[in-house]
Amino acid sequence: MTTTTTEPAVPDVEPPGPRHLGWALVLITVAQLMVVLDATIANIALPFIGHDLDISQVNLSWVVTGYSLSFGGLLLLGGRLGDLYGRRRMFMVGLSIFAIASLLGGLAQNEALLLGARGLQGAGAAIASPAALALITTNFPAGPQRNRAFSVYAAMSGAGAAVGLILGGWLTGLHPTIFGTEVDGWRLTFLINVPIGLLAALAAPRLLGESESRRGELDLPGALTGTLGLVGIVYGLTRAGNQNYGWSDTWTIVSLVAGAVLLAVFVAVERIVKHPLVPFRVLANRTRATSFVIMALVPAAMFSMFFFLSLFVQNVMGYSPLKTGFAFLPFSAGIVVAATISSKLVVHVDARWLAAFGTALAGAALFGFSRMPYDDSLAHLGTSASYATDILPYIVMMSLGMGMTFVPLTLTAVHGVGARDSGIGSGLLNTMQQVGGALGLATLSTVSVHFATDKAQSLVGALKAQAAQSGAAPDPQKLHAVQTLIGKVAFTEGATHAFLVGAGMIWLGTIIALVFLNVRHEDLNDDELESVAVAA
Repeated sequence: MTTTTTEPAVPDVEPPGPRHLGWALVLITVAQLMVVLDATIANIALPFIGHDLDISQVNLSWVVTGYSLSFGGLLLLGGRLGDLYGRRRMFMVGLSIFAIASLLGGLAQNEALLLGARGLQGAGAAIASPAALALITTNFPAGPQRNRAFSVYAAMSGAGAAVGLILGGWLTGLHPTIFGTEVDGWRLTFLINVPIGLLAALAAPRLLGESESRRGELDLPGALTGTLGLVGIVYGLTRAGNQNYGWSDTWTIVSLVAGAVLLAVFVAVERIVKHPLVPFRVLANRTRATSFVIMALVPAAMFSMFFFLSLFVQNVMGYSPLKTGFAFLPFSAGIVVAATISSKLVVHVDARWLAAFGTALAGAALFGFSRMPYDDSLAHLGTSASYATDILPYIVMMSLGMGMTFVPLTLTAVHGVGARDSGIGSGLLNTMQQVGGALGLATLSTVSVHFATDKAQSLVGALKAQAAQSGAAPDPQKLHAVQTLIGKVAFTEGATHAFLVGAGMIWLGTIIALVFLNVRHEDLNDDELESVAVAA
């Protein structure tokens, strides 16, 4: 069943005059930057969010997955809303929702409100982001001006991760006093979006032309069943990782089963509605289907790297938030370099070899992270990781692998798609990135918590046995120090196992690319390569 819109068509509005084009581009790119950087800005603040709101290690991953699930699950619906109701209007609606959700997140006093705000942020981003890209076509005339606008937009999207890392680190380290009240720095990572989002929404009518509204059908049942089904699966995986519940818990089973049923209903809905969010004709081609599957696996590596390493370098190695942000900067530089090289190679080398090499390299990086050194004997309990030898080389390796992978997969995902489905093809690829990353992180977080809990219980048991054998009462200060070391070692144990499983997931993508991604580089023409540069 679909909801049919019946509003009368609104006549085309002329794009703003040349004197407004520069400001229009600034508005669109700043809004897109705000949406993109929010995916990384929160990672730096995770340890402080968890401490201040008493969020367990199990549920902390929801700060990332809640945003990604909502963003990815509603992205195609957001693009459809812009087509039907006007892209500028939906751009304003999406930014307003994002700003309000950011305010709620910045003021959150408990876990439920923060996670709800993150989900609402994702919904706002899902509405605003596709509208922002489409508004470039609406407002800029074809030719050099539009090409330049697309280039700036792509550059800003790529810079979002780097800006988010530095800005997140800087803001998290602040503790300003506002109206006599000291504000925790991590709250600023949310509150900074409020004035930007609202001012951008208010400026849109003056700087941006509107697209034509038209009749059409909105696949609300598909959007709801698909998104809620994914939420059910992720919730079940997260709950299973909690030692208080586990896989045999009733609500764990109910959540996983309900999620699977809702996803089955989603597939059934998409087969019968007239205008589905995911036309199955797009998935019928083996090359495209393979690209989507790999793109669902690959982001798990990137999500897990940022999530676990951010916690590791701050909680275990003692890095400040700002130093953590700078520690990740080589990733942003490496992915740009590798993407540039890959975009040149793809003209001469088949996509399967580039994607296979990129995923194999990313998997090797995760395997390197899984070798993080630590000593779990009570006599020498502790970690001895070095940024220069145990982290930096694999961050660079990961960035090169991701850059080598994204370009060919973006090309193959839209290869052979007709004009009417080109937007759906690229939108579905972005959806798979967000949803795959969220599902992957939920899985790896469950793995991490399981092994960390086992290691902590084992070390605590050994400590108690040692105390009982000695018969002497432990010194409180020494006991506290040992407990702190146990926490660090247990977290490292869990993270290294998560990285190892993540490496296996990415290497599965390598095998899939080699076996099923059979499109020749001759078939990927120059027009498609140009579209990748725009989509990036």
